[in-house]
Amino acid sequence: MKVIFLQDVKGKGKKGEVKEVSVGYAQNFLLKNNLAVEATAGNMSKLEGQKKRAEKDAAEELAEAKKLKVELDEITVEMTAKSGEGGRLFGSITTKQIAEALHKTKGIKVDRRKMELADAIRTLGYTNVPIKIHPEVTATLKVHVTEER
Repeated sequence: MKVIFLQDVKGKGKKGEVKEVSVGYAQNFLLKNNLAVEATAGNMSKLEGQKKRAEKDAAEELAEAKKLKVELDEITVEMTAKSGEGGRLFGSITTKQIAEALHKTKGIKVDRRKMELADAIRTLGYTNVPIKIHPEVTATLKVHVTEER
């Protein structure tokens, strides 16, 4: 019996796959527990529609990420902090502070966990902060740290 998996079933198939399984297994386990549906013509066309919609959504998300990348690449976030000799900061500038400053000044909300800053900023000057917006799109935000007076 051919079935379309609605959820991942360990050892049998992944969500959206169409596979041949024994009739007893399909009726007594897969269909009963809503893990799969029978692969009829109607269900197959519904599956194709869902796949097309998912592809369209993924393409829109990628286009939106590319648009945000262009915007972020041109922005410089200005921040102030207390510093000592040689331009070393008392404390540091974290990704959370950068995200808050970006939201306050430009109105762009970026999750701090998407910022790929290896270590917090501890010196004055310009620092490039990579932001992974989408698995395929990475933007670079410039952060300018000046001395607080």
